[in-house]
Amino acid sequence: MTGGADDLEAAAAAFTSARPRLFGIAYRMLGSVTEAEDLVQEVWLRWQAYDRSTVAAPAAFLATTTTRLAINVLQSARVRRETYIGPWLPEPVDTSADPYLGAERGEALEFAALLLMEKLTPGERAAYVLREAFDYGYAQIAEVLSSTEPAVRQLVSRARKHLASERRAPVPAAEQRKLLTTFVAAARSGDMAALERLFSPDVTVLSDGNGRKGVARRPIVGSARVVKFLRAISTWFWDDVAVRWARINGRTAAVLRQNGDVYGLLTISASAEGIEQVLWLVNPEKNRAVVTDRRPTRS
Repeated sequence: MTGGADDLEAAAAAFTSARPRLFGIAYRMLGSVTEAEDLVQEVWLRWQAYDRSTVAAPAAFLATTTTRLAINVLQSARVRRETYIGPWLPEPVDTSADPYLGAERGEALEFAALLLMEKLTPGERAAYVLREAFDYGYAQIAEVLSSTEPAVRQLVSRARKHLASERRAPVPAAEQRKLLTTFVAAARSGDMAALERLFSPDVTVLSDGNGRKGVARRPIVGSARVVKFLRAISTWFWDDVAVRWARINGRTAAVLRQNGDVYGLLTISASAEGIEQVLWLVNPEKNRAVVTDRRPTRS
């Protein structure tokens, strides 16, 4: 049984200390700030009601509870996403000050990685996140997943191989920002030749609007098709758009504002071959508070 006020105060202190890591695990597992926040709140409620006298290591207990709940939520979330209209992209998180992520490393946070992790099994994703983002030992992960160390090694190995087989090595953050700013400038000016030089041959545009009017509902694949799409919108889209920059999921994103309101976010992922993905996040429910710098860009 739980104790009195002193015991609850100690429980709250333990939870507060662990919360950044708990959110970091939950967000990487679910790709949703909203779902991660709800899950962490559920962990707090369970922690309050739990017989804490039986817990020798509160931080480990809370991380284990978070991971196991995230596996369950992920399974149901995938069913819900089957009804999503158009491409689904992770809900962006502002990492300008690394709020509530608690990661010793930045792994498993970029959009490209989160998208690929959607293809992993929940167990593979949990093992990969704990190993790559939080540097858990294999024995620790086995305990969290109620598994064995050899089985966990297999999970991590399969996850790594899957991600490596479908993703070229990303460019450094500074190069990604340079490519994004060059892309935005060329798109705004209608310089299609300059845009084409930025792209890898199999560049893909993904637009997450969940049915929003005027938003593409299918991926656009290939340099020629992407240039055609950008040419089509260049005659009208950018006219009343102001661009500011933000640090989103560890990389630079352009915050697009129309008439003072946030229309959406635009970011890219890139390799040595050029821009691999152009990601438009224009579902209003996902683009909540985003911190931008003060330098707008206009054509």
